[in-house]
Amino acid sequence: MNLTKIVSLVRGGHALLIAGANYLPSPFLLAVRLYWGWSFFQTGKGKLLNHAQVTEFFTSLNIPLPGLNAYMAGATECFGGLLLLLGLASRLTVIPLIVTMIVAYLTAEIGTVKNIWSEPDKFTAADPFLFLFASVIVLAFGPGAFSLDRLIAWKCKDSTDRTTNCLHPQAGSQVNAGWRPELLRAAGQTTNQ
Repeated sequence: MNLTKIVSLVRGGHALLIAGANYLPSPFLLAVRLYWGWSFFQTGKGKLLNHAQVTEFFTSLNIPLPGLNAYMAGATECFGGLLLLLGLASRLTVIPLIVTMIVAYLTAEIGTVKNIWSEPDKFTAADPFLFLFASVIVLAFGPGAFSLDRLIAWKCKDSTDRTTNCLHPQAGSQVNAGWRPELLRAAGQTTNQ
């Protein structure tokens, strides 16, 4: 076998690998969203249903307004988890989830944060780590193709005018269609041409 055939086989194999791997992000993001969305929902629901114990725990951590913060953390995790499960407003949803996990690190896991460089294994083994990591993945890469975000974007893409509000197309077309006569006619307005 000569060198050009080997190079050709390697290039062909690499192209197949890349083509196959290009199908993986959306199923991966779906799995991340489903697993961690459900986990956020469960932990948030637990905080809401056991408010007294969570308030007591937050008090032991010297968190100000522990009762209010227990409700806020529980609601953020519970409802944020549901939105993450659905893939609805995903990138916006994970921002408060990330903040909640950072607060969890800075209160309940402060020792692991202080020793992050000397004992990184303790940092990554702490409870908030995987929740935080999953949230950062969705923030960075979006919810993937199997999400309500993508469905809404797909429905909005069908609009011929990018400035049209896809949820209320009539309102958007009347306001924004001034420069395109065919859109004005479709919106029931007349042109002076």
